Amino acid sequence: MLVTLDTTPQRPKWLRAPAPGGENYRELKTLVDKLRLHTVCESAACPNVGECWNRRTATFMILGNVCTRRCGFCAVQKGGPLPVDYDEPRRVAEAVAVLSLRYAVVTSVNRDDRKDGGAELFKLTIEAIRRRVAGCRVEVLVPDFQGSQAAMGLVMSAAPDVLNHNTETVPRLYRQVRLGARYERSLDMLAYAKKCRPEIPTKSGLMLGLGETRGEVLQVMRDLRAHDVDILTLGQYLRPSPKHLPVIRYVPREEFDQYRIDGLGMGFRHVESGPLVRSSYHAAESAG
Repeated sequence: MLVTLDTTPQRPKWLRAPAPGGENYRELKTLVDKLRLHTVCESAACPNVGECWNRRTATFMILGNVCTRRCGFCAVQKGGPLPVDYDEPRRVAEAVAVLSLRYAVVTSVNRDDRKDGGAELFKLTIEAIRRRVAGCRVEVLVPDFQGSQAAMGLVMSAAPDVLNHNTETVPRLYRQVRLGARYERSLDMLAYAKKCRPEIPTKSGLMLGLGETRGEVLQVMRDLRAHDVDILTLGQYLRPSPKHLPVIRYVPREEFDQYRIDGLGMGFRHVESGPLVRSSYHAAESAG
Protein backbone atom coordinates (compact mmCIF):
# COMPACT_ATOMS: atom_id res chain seq x y z
CA MET A 1 0.00 0.00 0.00
CA LEU A 2 1.32 3.46 -0.94
CA VAL A 3 1.71 5.73 2.05
CA THR A 4 1.99 9.49 1.47
CA LEU A 5 3.54 11.72 4.09
CA ASP A 6 2.24 15.17 4.90
CA THR A 7 5.33 17.38 4.66
CA THR A 8 3.53 20.54 5.80
CA PRO A 9 5.34 21.86 8.89
CA GLN A 10 3.39 22.01 12.13
CA ARG A 11 2.18 25.47 13.03
CA PRO A 12 4.06 26.79 16.08
CA LYS A 13 1.98 27.11 19.23
CA TRP A 14 3.08 30.72 19.64
CA LEU A 15 1.66 31.66 16.23
CA ARG A 16 -1.90 32.35 17.33
CA ALA A 17 -4.11 35.42 16.96
CA PRO A 18 -6.90 36.40 19.36
CA ALA A 19 -10.31 35.03 18.42
CA PRO A 20 -12.74 37.67 17.09
CA GLY A 21 -15.11 39.05 19.70
CA GLY A 22 -15.86 41.96 21.97
CA GLU A 23 -18.15 44.98 21.86
CA ASN A 24 -16.15 46.95 19.28
CA TYR A 25 -15.88 43.90 17.02
CA ARG A 26 -19.64 43.33 17.11
CA GLU A 27 -20.34 47.03 16.50
CA LEU A 28 -18.05 47.17 13.47
CA LYS A 29 -19.48 43.92 12.09
CA THR A 30 -22.99 45.34 12.37
CA LEU A 31 -21.95 48.59 10.69
CA VAL A 32 -20.23 46.85 7.76
CA ASP A 33 -23.28 44.64 7.18
CA LYS A 34 -25.70 47.58 7.45
CA LEU A 35 -23.77 49.65 4.88
CA ARG A 36 -23.29 46.67 2.56
CA LEU A 37 -19.53 47.02 2.60
CA HIS A 38 -16.74 44.48 2.27
CA THR A 39 -13.54 44.35 4.28
CA VAL A 40 -10.36 42.51 3.37
CA CYS A 41 -10.28 41.55 7.05
CA GLU A 42 -13.17 39.13 6.46
CA SER A 43 -12.88 38.36 2.75
CA ALA A 44 -9.19 37.43 2.97
CA ALA A 45 -9.55 35.64 6.34
CA CYS A 46 -7.01 37.94 8.04
CA PRO A 47 -5.78 36.51 11.36
CA ASN A 48 -5.78 39.98 12.93
CA VAL A 49 -9.47 40.73 12.45
CA GLY A 50 -10.18 40.32 16.16
CA GLU A 51 -7.39 42.65 17.29
CA CYS A 52 -7.92 45.29 14.62
CA TRP A 53 -11.70 45.46 14.84
CA ASN A 54 -11.53 45.77 18.61
CA ARG A 55 -9.19 48.74 18.02
CA ARG A 56 -11.90 50.14 15.66
CA THR A 57 -9.73 49.80 12.56
CA ALA A 58 -10.57 47.98 9.34
CA THR A 59 -9.44 47.82 5.73
CA PHE A 60 -12.35 48.53 3.40
CA MET A 61 -12.44 46.55 0.15
CA ILE A 62 -14.13 48.31 -2.75
CA LEU A 63 -15.25 47.10 -6.19
CA GLY A 64 -17.03 44.04 -4.76
CA ASN A 65 -15.64 40.92 -3.16
CA VAL A 66 -15.06 38.78 -6.28
CA CYS A 67 -11.57 38.89 -7.81
CA THR A 68 -10.76 38.39 -11.50
CA ARG A 69 -7.43 36.69 -10.66
CA ARG A 70 -6.72 33.33 -9.04
CA CYS A 71 -3.69 33.87 -6.83
CA GLY A 72 -2.70 30.70 -5.01
CA PHE A 73 -2.43 32.31 -1.58
CA CYS A 74 -5.57 34.44 -1.38
CA ALA A 75 -8.89 33.56 0.27
CA VAL A 76 -10.89 36.24 -1.58
CA GLN A 77 -13.62 34.74 -3.79
CA LYS A 78 -12.70 34.29 -7.47
CA GLY A 79 -14.96 34.48 -10.49
CA GLY A 80 -16.99 36.87 -12.60
CA PRO A 81 -16.76 40.41 -11.18
CA LEU A 82 -19.71 42.26 -9.66
CA PRO A 83 -21.13 45.43 -11.25
CA VAL A 84 -19.40 48.61 -10.11
CA ASP A 85 -21.36 50.29 -7.33
CA TYR A 86 -20.86 54.04 -7.60
CA ASP A 87 -22.56 54.60 -4.24
CA GLU A 88 -19.86 52.55 -2.52
CA PRO A 89 -17.47 55.50 -1.94
CA ARG A 90 -20.22 57.36 -0.05
CA ARG A 91 -20.92 54.33 2.17
CA VAL A 92 -17.22 53.82 2.92
CA ALA A 93 -17.01 57.48 3.93
CA GLU A 94 -20.07 57.05 6.15
CA ALA A 95 -18.43 54.10 7.90
CA VAL A 96 -15.26 56.14 8.42
CA ALA A 97 -17.35 58.94 9.94
CA VAL A 98 -19.32 56.62 12.26
CA LEU A 99 -16.09 55.02 13.47
CA SER A 100 -14.46 58.46 13.90
CA LEU A 101 -11.39 57.21 12.05
CA ARG A 102 -8.37 59.45 11.67
CA TYR A 103 -6.68 56.93 9.37
CA ALA A 104 -8.56 54.84 6.81
CA VAL A 105 -7.21 52.04 4.61
CA VAL A 106 -8.91 51.18 1.31
CA THR A 107 -8.10 48.25 -0.97
CA SER A 108 -9.87 46.32 -3.71
CA VAL A 109 -10.10 43.08 -5.58
CA ASN A 110 -8.38 42.91 -8.97
CA ARG A 111 -10.70 44.23 -11.68
CA ASP A 112 -8.99 43.18 -14.90
CA ASP A 113 -12.40 43.48 -16.60
CA ARG A 114 -12.15 47.27 -16.41
CA LYS A 115 -9.85 49.40 -18.54
CA ASP A 116 -8.72 51.43 -15.53
CA GLY A 117 -8.55 48.40 -13.22
CA GLY A 118 -10.86 50.18 -10.78
CA ALA A 119 -8.70 53.28 -10.36
CA GLU A 120 -11.71 55.60 -10.73
CA LEU A 121 -13.38 54.08 -7.65
CA PHE A 122 -10.21 54.53 -5.60
CA LYS A 123 -10.15 58.22 -6.54
CA LEU A 124 -13.85 58.67 -5.74
CA THR A 125 -13.47 56.89 -2.40
CA ILE A 126 -10.50 59.01 -1.31
CA GLU A 127 -12.41 62.15 -2.21
CA ALA A 128 -15.60 60.97 -0.45
CA ILE A 129 -13.71 60.24 2.78
CA ARG A 130 -12.00 63.63 2.71
CA ARG A 131 -15.32 65.43 2.18
CA ARG A 132 -17.02 63.55 5.01
CA VAL A 133 -14.21 63.41 7.58
CA ALA A 134 -11.91 66.41 7.43
CA GLY A 135 -8.37 65.56 8.43
CA CYS A 136 -8.72 61.81 8.00
CA ARG A 137 -5.64 60.33 6.34
CA VAL A 138 -6.23 57.71 3.63
CA GLU A 139 -3.95 54.85 2.63
CA VAL A 140 -4.79 52.86 -0.49
CA LEU A 141 -3.60 49.34 -1.25
CA VAL A 142 -3.98 49.07 -5.02
CA PRO A 143 -3.64 46.25 -7.59
CA ASP A 144 -1.15 46.55 -10.44
CA PHE A 145 -3.78 47.94 -12.86
CA GLN A 146 -2.18 45.64 -15.48
CA GLY A 147 0.63 48.16 -15.75
CA SER A 148 -1.54 51.14 -16.70
CA GLN A 149 0.25 54.37 -15.83
CA ALA A 150 -2.93 56.29 -16.59
CA ALA A 151 -4.77 54.29 -13.91
CA MET A 152 -2.04 54.84 -11.33
CA GLY A 153 -1.93 58.50 -12.25
CA LEU A 154 -5.67 58.77 -11.61
CA VAL A 155 -5.27 57.37 -8.10
CA MET A 156 -2.32 59.62 -7.36
CA SER A 157 -4.28 62.66 -8.56
CA ALA A 158 -6.47 62.20 -5.46
CA ALA A 159 -3.34 62.46 -3.26
CA PRO A 160 -3.65 59.45 -0.96
CA ASP A 161 -1.54 59.80 2.16
CA VAL A 162 0.17 56.45 1.43
CA LEU A 163 0.22 54.43 -1.80
CA ASN A 164 0.62 50.71 -1.11
CA HIS A 165 1.11 47.96 -3.69
CA ASN A 166 2.35 44.56 -2.59
CA THR A 167 5.02 42.59 -4.40
CA GLU A 168 3.86 39.63 -2.21
CA THR A 169 6.75 37.24 -2.92
CA VAL A 170 10.09 36.77 -4.70
CA PRO A 171 10.27 36.70 -8.53
CA ARG A 172 11.00 32.96 -8.74
CA LEU A 173 7.67 32.11 -7.09
CA TYR A 174 5.41 34.48 -9.05
CA ARG A 175 3.93 31.82 -11.35
CA GLN A 176 2.73 29.77 -8.39
CA VAL A 177 1.81 32.60 -6.05
CA ARG A 178 0.67 35.57 -8.16
CA LEU A 179 -0.98 34.20 -11.27
CA GLY A 180 -1.45 37.02 -13.80
CA ALA A 181 1.03 39.35 -12.09
CA ARG A 182 4.61 40.25 -13.01
CA TYR A 183 7.32 41.27 -10.57
CA GLU A 184 8.84 43.94 -12.81
CA ARG A 185 5.40 45.42 -13.47
CA SER A 186 4.76 45.80 -9.75
CA LEU A 187 8.09 47.58 -9.30
CA ASP A 188 7.30 49.85 -12.25
CA MET A 189 3.91 50.77 -10.76
CA LEU A 190 5.49 51.70 -7.43
CA ALA A 191 8.12 53.79 -9.22
CA TYR A 192 5.49 55.57 -11.32
CA ALA A 193 3.42 56.40 -8.23
CA LYS A 194 6.48 58.05 -6.71
CA LYS A 195 7.17 59.88 -9.97
CA CYS A 196 3.61 61.28 -9.97
CA ARG A 197 3.76 62.53 -6.38
CA PRO A 198 7.30 62.35 -4.92
CA GLU A 199 6.08 63.64 -1.56
CA ILE A 200 3.66 60.73 -1.01
CA PRO A 201 5.15 57.67 0.74
CA THR A 202 5.00 54.38 -1.14
CA LYS A 203 4.72 51.02 0.58
CA SER A 204 4.99 47.34 -0.30
CA GLY A 205 4.90 43.99 1.45
CA LEU A 206 5.88 40.33 1.21
CA MET A 207 4.59 37.07 2.63
CA LEU A 208 7.26 34.68 3.87
CA GLY A 209 7.18 30.92 4.18
CA LEU A 210 6.29 30.01 0.59
CA GLY A 211 9.71 28.58 -0.28
CA GLU A 212 11.74 31.74 -0.76
CA THR A 213 15.34 31.99 0.44
CA ARG A 214 16.74 34.71 2.68
CA GLY A 215 18.93 35.92 -0.17
CA GLU A 216 15.87 36.28 -2.42
CA VAL A 217 14.00 38.27 0.22
CA LEU A 218 16.93 40.62 0.71
CA GLN A 219 17.16 41.14 -3.06
CA VAL A 220 13.47 42.10 -3.25
CA MET A 221 14.03 44.53 -0.41
CA ARG A 222 16.96 46.07 -2.30
CA ASP A 223 14.84 46.26 -5.46
CA LEU A 224 12.07 48.06 -3.58
CA ARG A 225 14.50 50.61 -2.19
CA ALA A 226 15.97 51.09 -5.67
CA HIS A 227 12.43 52.04 -6.75
CA ASP A 228 12.13 54.54 -3.86
CA VAL A 229 9.68 52.53 -1.74
CA ASP A 230 9.53 54.03 1.76
CA ILE A 231 7.63 51.52 3.93
CA LEU A 232 7.94 47.74 4.05
CA THR A 233 5.77 45.02 5.64
CA LEU A 234 6.86 41.41 6.11
CA GLY A 235 4.59 38.68 7.47
CA GLN A 236 4.16 34.92 7.64
CA TYR A 237 2.00 33.28 4.96
CA LEU A 238 -0.83 31.33 6.58
CA ARG A 239 -2.76 28.86 4.43
CA PRO A 240 -6.44 29.91 4.29
CA SER A 241 -7.67 26.42 3.31
CA PRO A 242 -6.41 23.08 1.92
CA LYS A 243 -7.17 24.44 -1.57
CA HIS A 244 -4.50 27.10 -1.26
CA LEU A 245 -0.72 26.93 -1.48
CA PRO A 246 0.90 25.03 1.39
CA VAL A 247 3.13 26.63 3.97
CA ILE A 248 6.70 25.51 3.26
CA ARG A 249 8.21 27.01 6.39
CA TYR A 250 7.25 28.94 9.50
CA VAL A 251 9.74 31.77 9.82
CA PRO A 252 11.10 32.27 13.36
CA ARG A 253 10.38 35.54 15.08
CA GLU A 254 14.10 36.22 15.35
CA GLU A 255 14.39 36.10 11.56
CA PHE A 256 11.60 38.66 11.21
CA ASP A 257 13.48 40.87 13.68
CA GLN A 258 16.62 40.60 11.56
CA TYR A 259 14.72 41.54 8.39
CA ARG A 260 13.54 44.67 10.18
CA ILE A 261 17.12 45.58 11.03
CA ASP A 262 18.21 44.81 7.47
CA GLY A 263 15.42 46.95 6.01
CA LEU A 264 16.16 49.96 8.17
CA GLY A 265 19.80 49.60 7.19
CA MET A 266 18.80 49.73 3.52
CA GLY A 267 17.01 53.02 4.07
CA PHE A 268 13.34 52.12 4.51
CA ARG A 269 11.85 54.74 6.78
CA HIS A 270 9.67 52.11 8.50
CA VAL A 271 9.66 48.30 8.52
CA GLU A 272 6.81 46.33 10.09
CA SER A 273 8.10 42.75 10.34
CA GLY A 274 6.53 39.87 12.27
CA PRO A 275 4.60 36.61 11.86
CA LEU A 276 1.13 38.20 11.99
CA VAL A 277 2.00 41.40 10.12
CA ARG A 278 -0.23 42.15 7.14
CA SER A 279 -0.31 45.06 4.67
CA SER A 280 -2.44 47.36 6.79
CA TYR A 281 -1.36 46.12 10.23
CA HIS A 282 -0.54 49.18 12.36
CA ALA A 283 -0.78 51.21 9.15
CA ALA A 284 -1.24 54.57 10.87
CA GLU A 285 1.86 54.02 13.00
CA SER A 286 3.98 53.02 10.00
CA ALA A 287 2.88 56.10 8.05
CA GLY A 288 4.24 58.35 10.80
